[in-house]
Amino acid sequence: QLQLVESGGGLVQPGESLRLSCAASGDSLRHYVIGWFRQAPGKQREGVSCISSSDEDTYLKDSVKGRFAISRDNAKNTANLQINNLKPEDTGVYYCAAAVDAITTSQALCVMQGYVLVWGQGTLVTVSS
Repeated sequence: QLQLVESGGGLVQPGESLRLSCAASGDSLRHYVIGWFRQAPGKQREGVSCISSSDEDTYLKDSVKGRFAISRDNAKNTANLQINNLKPEDTGVYYCAAAVDAITTSQALCVMQGYVLVWGQGTLVTVSS
């Protein structure tokens, strides 16, 4: 059974960078559409970046384009989210997720959270000066 564990969050200043990692166990991430979701304080969880199982199709929320980049490392069975030029509005808990088999596109996972098969426990990112 697939399990996901996120790491890499922390307290950073505006303009700094972070690299979040999602370590998988129980199955290979290469079989799944995977994504990163964010829940800001007092707001609903939203999809920020997702990637198809073939890595050919990626989705980025408009507000993070040019700053966020999703990738996977099949050898390490991890998914990563590189976040550059962090802003205070990026503050929140970041969750890694894998989609059910029926989903093949990155946008479908990021837009429709109902297609999530497995969630990680989340890692907190706080951007503050």
